[in-house]
Amino acid sequence: MKPLKVALVHDYLNDFGGAERVLAALTEIYPNAPIYTIYCKSSSPAGQYFKDQKIIQSWFSYLPFADKLISPLRFLIPFVWIQFDFSEFDLVITSASWAVTKGMRNAKREICYLHTPPRYLYGYDTSRNWKGKWYAPAVDTYALIVNHFMRIYDFKQAQKVGHFIVNSGNVGERVKKFYRRSDYTIVHPPVDTNKFETNKPRSYQLKARSYFLTGGRMTAAKNFDLIIKACQKANVTLKVFGNGIEENNLRNHANENTEFLGRVSDGELVTLYQNAKAFIVAQADEDFGITPLEANAAGTPVIAYKGGGYLETVVDGQTGLFFDELSVNSLAKALKNFGNKKFDPKKLQLHAQNFSKENFITKFKKTITSYN
Repeated sequence: MKPLKVALVHDYLNDFGGAERVLAALTEIYPNAPIYTIYCKSSSPAGQYFKDQKIIQSWFSYLPFADKLISPLRFLIPFVWIQFDFSEFDLVITSASWAVTKGMRNAKREICYLHTPPRYLYGYDTSRNWKGKWYAPAVDTYALIVNHFMRIYDFKQAQKVGHFIVNSGNVGERVKKFYRRSDYTIVHPPVDTNKFETNKPRSYQLKARSYFLTGGRMTAAKNFDLIIKACQKANVTLKVFGNGIEENNLRNHANENTEFLGRVSDGELVTLYQNAKAFIVAQADEDFGITPLEANAAGTPVIAYKGGGYLETVVDGQTGLFFDELSVNSLAKALKNFGNKKFDPKKLQLHAQNFSKENFITKFKKTITSYN
């Protein structure tokens, strides 16, 4: 049988987060597939990771400061994707979240791996927080106008997709609500559990671990400011890894009990996870959330907000603890109660294995085969 000629399409290549981990797994399944994208910042983590892949960028990538302009000029996105003609491919797989990366031109068959409908179009927290800024009214007015037409465009493009694969049941509900479609398959994103596994999992000794851990892309939606304040209120040590647009603001909230580590290597991250009391996450409506599972893969429990994708990855009392309200007091209370709990690293690691990259690849291939 003649192999399928496949194209991969991704929003853009800049940071390397959960969406890019999915794309990386897709390149393992389809190593000869070109990657179409709005732009690729070659010096970025994602640009470096995918440097050996065939990357086809849009005309937008030739604009100076394309990575800075894509958000304010998002009304140009329809004119970006229409540039590409996918009629030569048997299958187009889109990896979609921010940039309405779906409904590709002349695609014979399109399967969309949906990380989430664009959060900025449907009232979810986004990476930037404009509240309180002097220019906030102008930004709000601009967004109100542009986003209205972008929502219409997003809905139209979603109807062209042959089948949706979603990263969680949480996102599946958004597909029903915003796209009025229920024909989707849940395939959780891949967690590289192998690099986080400890060779000899030890019993969880609370006193042997001296700090709590949080980190990732420093954006407003992640609520790192709440985590920092709660750790201060509970008088516990917090380490924070990663960087991003909110970093300077977060540093202003912190006291001597909070240590900012910046971007860390994979090896450093493994060590941080393995020696933390718990990993803390607090996004209001996380699409899925890979970092809690990375912590579990390293034998470390999680303290998570009781909502969104965390409900699908954290087992309360077994792989971590939930806190009920997005407030400093609620999280601080959970931090204080945490000392009364015990967790078995072996059980945490077994739980994480359910979300391994190998499982992702198996389930993804099975879904693709079902829709041949």
